[in-house]
Amino acid sequence: MLAQQRQSRIAERVHRTGAVRVAELVEEFGVSDMTIRRDLETLAERGLVAKVHGGATAVDFGSTSEPGFAVKQVRQEAEKEAIAEAAAGLVGPGQAIALSAGTTTWTLAHRLTDVPDLTVVTNSVPVADVFYKSGRPDQTVILTGGVRTPSDALVGPFAVASLERVNVDTVFLGVHGMSARAGFTTPNLLEAETVATLAEKGRRLVVVADHTKFDVVGIATIAALSDADVVVTDARLDEEARSTLTEHVDQVVFASPPAK
Repeated sequence: MLAQQRQSRIAERVHRTGAVRVAELVEEFGVSDMTIRRDLETLAERGLVAKVHGGATAVDFGSTSEPGFAVKQVRQEAEKEAIAEAAAGLVGPGQAIALSAGTTTWTLAHRLTDVPDLTVVTNSVPVADVFYKSGRPDQTVILTGGVRTPSDALVGPFAVASLERVNVDTVFLGVHGMSARAGFTTPNLLEAETVATLAEKGRRLVVVADHTKFDVVGIATIAALSDADVVVTDARLDEEARSTLTEHVDQVVFASPPAK
């Protein structure tokens, strides 16, 4: 197969599934790891895919672009693991917490399956599934109803109604973007109301977001930067962004991914 044909098929697959891994493509096409990486580099230069560690994802376009869960799952994996580990230290036995939808909160959920007597409220199907699969009998998981979005969030009037009487100790919020001007944002208008309602239901609001989310602006604002009590991000955030966050947020945690 010619390189151009292979690259065309790779681009089609990324467009169809949202994300691919190098290892999968090596097995599928029977070529070397280096060959696939060169293919992805070529496609990225042409703007057809976005390269990520270990593979590629579909390209995002603008403030209303909402990548699917599988796309976001393979982005900044090391940073999300570090953020999740730091955020998990804010949760203790017997607490009630809420987790919004997102791959960072999903990563955090895996760190919380051993916390005893935990009550979890979430509008995320994958997050709820993490706790359901752990099978811990002393944990209670409450999944809101609602309309399912591309990022596997449940949103809309049913979701909002189910959250109106909920009160928790801490809300962990994953976001599409954060900036001084727009605050914490989402590319989904319907999701904004649901997540804004969720954000108000805790005594403490913790935003978990890696460095790539800074200065990204979705179409709808969830909350102002100053509404967050804590922001847990990663150590790759640049100095200007750090200054902006520390100016608006009482506590900012910079988590360091393990050295490779």
